[in-house]
Amino acid sequence: MGNCVSLSIPLDQSVNKVSQWLEKIGGYTHNLEKNLMALETTMEDIKAKRDDLSRRIKREEDRGLQRLAKIQVWLNRVNTIENRVNDILSARNVELQRLRLCGFCSKSLLSSYRYGKSVFLTLRKVEKLKSEDFDVVADQALIPEVEERQLQPIIVGQKTMLEKAWKHLMEDEVGIMGMYGMGGVGKTTLLTQMNNKFSNDRCGFDYVIWVVVTKELELETILDEIAQKVSLGGEEWKQKDKSQKADRLFNFLKKKRFMLFLDDIWEKVDLAEIGVPDPRTQKGCKVAFTTRSQEVCARMRVEDPMEVQCLTENEAFDLFQKNVGQVTLGSDPGIPDLARTVAKKCCGLPLALNVIGETMSSKRTIQEWRHAIDILNSYAAEFSGMDDKILPLLKYSYDSVKGEEVKSCLLYCALFPEDDKIPKEKLIEYWTCEGIIDGSEGIEKAENKGYDIIGSLVRASLLMDSGNWNGEVFVRMHDVVREMALWIASDLGKQKEAFIVRAGVGLYEIPKVKNWNVVRRMSLMNNKIVHLAGSPECLKLTTLLLQRANLSNILGEFFKSMPKLAVLDLSGNKHIFELPDEISNLVSLQYLNLSHTEIQELSKGLQDLKKLIHLDLEKTVYLESIDGISNLHNLKVLKLFGSHFRWDLNSVKELEALEHLEIFTTTIYRPQDPKPFLSSHRLMSCTQYLHIAYSNLESSGISLPATMDKLREFNIHDCSISEIKMGRICSFLSLVQVRIDGCRCLKGLTFLMFAQNLRILLVQKANQLEDVINKEKACEVDSSGIVPFQKLNYLCLVNLPQLKNIYWSPLSFPCLEKINVEECPNLKKLPLDSKSGKHGENGLIIGYREKEWIQGVEWEDEATKTRFLASCEQDLNIPTRYSRLLWQQVQNR
Repeated sequence: MGNCVSLSIPLDQSVNKVSQWLEKIGGYTHNLEKNLMALETTMEDIKAKRDDLSRRIKREEDRGLQRLAKIQVWLNRVNTIENRVNDILSARNVELQRLRLCGFCSKSLLSSYRYGKSVFLTLRKVEKLKSEDFDVVADQALIPEVEERQLQPIIVGQKTMLEKAWKHLMEDEVGIMGMYGMGGVGKTTLLTQMNNKFSNDRCGFDYVIWVVVTKELELETILDEIAQKVSLGGEEWKQKDKSQKADRLFNFLKKKRFMLFLDDIWEKVDLAEIGVPDPRTQKGCKVAFTTRSQEVCARMRVEDPMEVQCLTENEAFDLFQKNVGQVTLGSDPGIPDLARTVAKKCCGLPLALNVIGETMSSKRTIQEWRHAIDILNSYAAEFSGMDDKILPLLKYSYDSVKGEEVKSCLLYCALFPEDDKIPKEKLIEYWTCEGIIDGSEGIEKAENKGYDIIGSLVRASLLMDSGNWNGEVFVRMHDVVREMALWIASDLGKQKEAFIVRAGVGLYEIPKVKNWNVVRRMSLMNNKIVHLAGSPECLKLTTLLLQRANLSNILGEFFKSMPKLAVLDLSGNKHIFELPDEISNLVSLQYLNLSHTEIQELSKGLQDLKKLIHLDLEKTVYLESIDGISNLHNLKVLKLFGSHFRWDLNSVKELEALEHLEIFTTTIYRPQDPKPFLSSHRLMSCTQYLHIAYSNLESSGISLPATMDKLREFNIHDCSISEIKMGRICSFLSLVQVRIDGCRCLKGLTFLMFAQNLRILLVQKANQLEDVINKEKACEVDSSGIVPFQKLNYLCLVNLPQLKNIYWSPLSFPCLEKINVEECPNLKKLPLDSKSGKHGENGLIIGYREKEWIQGVEWEDEATKTRFLASCEQDLNIPTRYSRLLWQQVQNR
C-alpha cells in the first residue's frame, strides 16, 4: 500500500460528549416547569425573609444602631435577583408553550436550552441567598470625628464674643441659639470657632454637624447633608422621598445627642421638615445658627438672640494693621495716622477691614494713602475690592428685602451723612411726600407703614436703632451699608449723578454736575453754602435736602426748572428771612421744611404751592403772621410748635379753613390769648404737640375736647391755671408725655385717668396741687373700670408742697421703672403694694432727696416696705436733672 497513513477516531469519546450535552438539554427542558415553580416559591420565601429582616433593621436603627455592611450587601443582592426572577417569570408562558408544541425541533431547541439553563442557575442563586441566616443585623455606629473647619488667618476682637456665645450655648436650658448681624461682621467666623472647640472635647454630643444653608432654601439638600454626616446615606436613602427621609432621620436623631450648626440662614428652617427633633424638647441636643435677620431669629422662636456687633475702634485698627503689615506701616512716618483714618472708614466691619487692609498692604508712599482716603470720601465704590468683594456681599441683604418700596426706603437713608442719627419721623415724612409710601388713606396709616418698614430694615441688619433724644427716635446706617446703598442707587456705579450726596463735607457752593437731567435726589445738608444761584435744569429731581447748609440767599431762578421736586428741606438755615416768589415754580412740591429759620411771613410764592401737604414752621421765632395759609388747600400736616406768631380769631379761621388738616403742632406764648385756639374743637382734635407758656388761664382753665386721640405731648409752663376740664367721655390714646411746670394754682390732673398710654409724667412747682388724680373728680366723669398709669415708665414729682396723693389706692404700675420725689413733704403714702412696678433685676426704683421723707413714708404693708426700701436711692440732683430734661426736650423739639 506504499506510504498510506492510517487515522483512528475515538468514536466512543465523541458519542459520550454528545450524549452528555443532550442529557443537559433534556434536564433543563424536561424539568423546566418544576424549576419554574420552585423558583417562584423560593423567591416568595426570600422576599418574606427580606421584609422580616428590614423590620428588624429598622427597629435596631431606631435604637441608634447601624446596620452591618454584610446585611446591606445581602439586601442589595436580593433586590438584584428579584428583578432577574421577575423577567424570567414574565416569559414563562411563552417558553412553556413553545416547548410543548415544538419538542426537540431544531428551531426551538437552543432557545429552550438557554431559558431552562437561566431558570436553573437563578434557582441555585435564590436558594443560596435563602440559606443565609443572620443572628445580628446591626451594631453600634462608629461616631465620626468632629470635622474641624478652616478659619481665616487673622481673627481680632472676637474673644469676648466667643466666650459669651459659648457660655450661652452650653447652658442647659438653651436648645436653640441664634446669632444675627450684618453681612461681613464675622458671624460665620464665630460659629466656626464654636464648631472647632468640639474637636478637642465633644461635651457629650454623639454628633457635631455643620451645614451651610444656601440663600435659596433647599430642605432636601439639608436633609441629605445631615444624613450623610450621620452615616445614613446610601442607595436605600436615595430611593426615599423627602417625607420618608425626614421621618428616617428624625427617628435616628431622637436617640442621639447632637449639636447642629446651621450657617447663614435667610428664612425660617422648619426643623421637623429636615428631620431634626426640636432641641427644646429633646434634652441634650442643640441647634445654633447664624443669620442677617432678627426676624429669622424670632421665627425660629429664639427669644434672646445674640447680636454679632462690629469691632470697637481699637479692635478694628488692630485688625487693619495686621492686614496691612508692619513693613508697609513703617515705610513712612505719616502712614500710621492715615491708616487709622482709613480704618475708621470701615466702621468696625471685619470684611471691609480685611479687604481694604489687604489692598493697602502694597501702598508704601504717603501719597497713595492720601489718594485712598480721597476715594473713600468721594465715592467708595471705586476703591479696589469694594465693587467685587464687599458691596456684592452686602447686596444679598438688600436683595432679600421683600417689596420695592422697602428697598427704595433703604436707598433714601443714604442721603444722610455718614454715621448720622436719622429721625424716624422725618424719614417717614420724606417717604410719604415723595410717594414711596402711600399717604392717600391718611397720615397716621402712612406713619404706621413707615415704622413697619423701618422695623423690617432694622431686623434685616440694614439699619440700626440709635436710641431717642428730645422725644425723637432715631436710626443709623452703617457707613459700608450706606456705600452699598449709594452704589445700588447709581445703578451699580454706572450712573453716579443719579444720587448726589455731599452731606457734611464743607461745600461752599453747589457742586458742579455734568448732567442735571439724570439727578433724582440730592443731599447737600450740613455744609457752608451761603448762596443758591444759577438755574439748573433738574427734570427728574424729586428730593433736595439743604438743611443746616448755612444758606442766607436763595435766588428765585434756582427753582425755575424742578418740575418734579416733591421734597425740599431748608430747615436749620438761621439766616433765611424770606423765600423768593419763584418758589411757586415747584408745582409738584409736597413737603417743605422751614423750621429753625428766621422767616417772617408766608410769601405769595409759598401760598401758591397747591400740592403742598406738609409744611414745617416749628421754631420760627420771627414768624409774625400765618395770613394766607388757608390757600394751601391740600395741607395735611402743619407744624407750628415753637413759632411765635400771634394767635387771634383770624388765625383760627385761617387754620380751620384747612379742611384736609390731620396733624397740627403749636405753642401758645404770652401775651397771646389761647382761648380762640382752645375753643376750636376742629384744631384741638388734630393737635399732636401742644405747649402753653406764660398764659393767664386761672379763671377759665383749659377745657379739653371729648376726644383728643392725636395729642402726643402736652406741656404747660408758668401758667396761672386752676383746672384742666374734661367732658364726661374723654380719650387721650396717643398721649405719651405730660410736663407741668410752674402752674402754681393747679389743683389736680384727673384728666390723666384717660391717658392710657402715658409713658412720662413730670410735675414741678404746682403749689396748690393736692392730688394727681382726685377721687371725687374721677367719679364725676365716666372713669369706671379704668386703671390709670398702666404704661407709665417714669414719674417725677418736684416741689409740690400740698401734694397728698397720687392715687387713692395701690396701682399695679406694670411698666414703671423710676419714681423721683423731691420737696413733697405731705406725700406720705405712695400708691404701691408689694406687687407694684417692674420686678427683677431692673425693677422699680424710688429716688428721693430728703432722708426725712423716705423715713416718713407709710407703706401699704410690711411686704411692700421690705420690697421697696431695698430699691430706694438718694438723689441730690433731682431738681437740676428734672429742669434740664424738661426744657431741653421742650425747647429742642
